[in-house]
Amino acid sequence: MTTRPTAPPAARPGAATRAEYCVVACAEAWRGDGEILAAPMGTLPTVAARLAKLTFAPDLLLTDGEALLMGDVPAVGAPSAVTEGWLPYRRHLTMAMGGRRHVMMGASQLDRFGNQNISCVGDWHRPTRQLLGSRGAPVNTANNPVSYWIPRHGPRVFVEKVDMISGVGYDSAAAAGPSATRFHELRRVVSQLGVFDFEGPDRTLRLVSVHPGVSVAEVRAATAFDLAVSPALGPTRAPTAEELRLIREVLDPAGLREREVRP
Repeated sequence: MTTRPTAPPAARPGAATRAEYCVVACAEAWRGDGEILAAPMGTLPTVAARLAKLTFAPDLLLTDGEALLMGDVPAVGAPSAVTEGWLPYRRHLTMAMGGRRHVMMGASQLDRFGNQNISCVGDWHRPTRQLLGSRGAPVNTANNPVSYWIPRHGPRVFVEKVDMISGVGYDSAAAAGPSATRFHELRRVVSQLGVFDFEGPDRTLRLVSVHPGVSVAEVRAATAFDLAVSPALGPTRAPTAEELRLIREVLDPAGLREREVRP
């Protein structure tokens, strides 16, 4: 198992909100990645990736979501004032095939092995709900480190078995053979209840920390499968005073992060 750099001790959290704990927990996914493209999908992961770059991961590459590599770190929704390079969609896809990217995606369903579904709910031949579609999830999970941000942790999301595999989990990668496992790495899952890795039995989901006010029993009740718990389970790292300042004053002064996490 690869040893990841450890986080610094947190300052007193003060009035940090649950959403701000989640921002920091998501940011930690990119710790130690070096010069790699961070590809966050969604508002809170975008705040998190930019926080990581401004603090412990200065070599991260960030895009404006369209075609430019940003040379600065603006607030979410604001344009970049400094352009570092050009990265149109076709080059972004080439980078995705080469593994120099760490993606943070969402999931409509996620099972214990990390198989992700963003395509449909119900039988594939006659689904009850049509979702986004698998899009780049298979390539993302086969070629890049992948983490997940799931703001609604419940038994309809953390399921025993996904209705369709979009992102590849550890059991599916192993069944497909070396071509699927060579670069496959599911790094971290963050929900509004806690933080998880895949160091459980047979590379299954494992709870590693809970956010303030959350119990292990609450997390297990919101999960439709038997959830492993780390023997080193503890509280999620609190934001430092500087991280709170950056989140509130620099990266997300409009407070968009709070819309993703229920109080």
